[in-house]
Amino acid sequence: MVSLDELNETIIACQRCPRLIAYCRRVAQEKRRAYRDQPYWGKPVPGLGDPRARVLMVGLAPGAHGANRTGRMFTGDGSGDFLIPALYRAGFASQPASTHLDDGLVYTGLYLAAAAHCAPPDNKPTRQEIANCRPYLVEHLRLLREVVVILALGRIGFEAVLAALAESGLTLPAPRPAFGHGAEHRLGRYVLLASYHPSRQNTQTGRLTAEMLDAVLVRVNELAGR
Repeated sequence: MVSLDELNETIIACQRCPRLIAYCRRVAQEKRRAYRDQPYWGKPVPGLGDPRARVLMVGLAPGAHGANRTGRMFTGDGSGDFLIPALYRAGFASQPASTHLDDGLVYTGLYLAAAAHCAPPDNKPTRQEIANCRPYLVEHLRLLREVVVILALGRIGFEAVLAALAESGLTLPAPRPAFGHGAEHRLGRYVLLASYHPSRQNTQTGRLTAEMLDAVLVRVNELAGR
């Protein structure tokens, strides 16, 4: 039986999606001008967080110049700048900002995983690439034995969770659970909650506000008994 650390080592070394590996490496070589003096991670980004978490958060994929640069999910990009303060307000994050891998951020009661662990071009992994990454989400579900609440960020994260639960042996109800901000579905031992993804496209247009995300996280805490 593998541990979370061993699973994440496997993720970092993964070569299942040649297109994504090539893209991550190319971005790390070319860099964005603002970060030209910084080293880039440039490979699959592992999961992270509290191994005894009661809440699992599943995002889409690393940002090309965010997690693909820093090596930690939601660190160093606009999505993280919006999400981490909310997690801090909800009591999951030890500090309200996350800028680099060794900045001291610690998660309590929360673990982070993703539908895809490599940065995809245009933030759009293919269906096959998401399927290639699914075994890692299945294994995260198996290893995180105390998780009772899953928070899916965005429709792709939501669908990835449903697929991973089905692959884990859970029979999904009919009709199939539908994505919507604030939607809540009880699935076996879990409650699956959905939120719009904290992408700049959503936060800058007001589709997702801080108040909307805070409300979802309040419900997450209620369901997790925190």
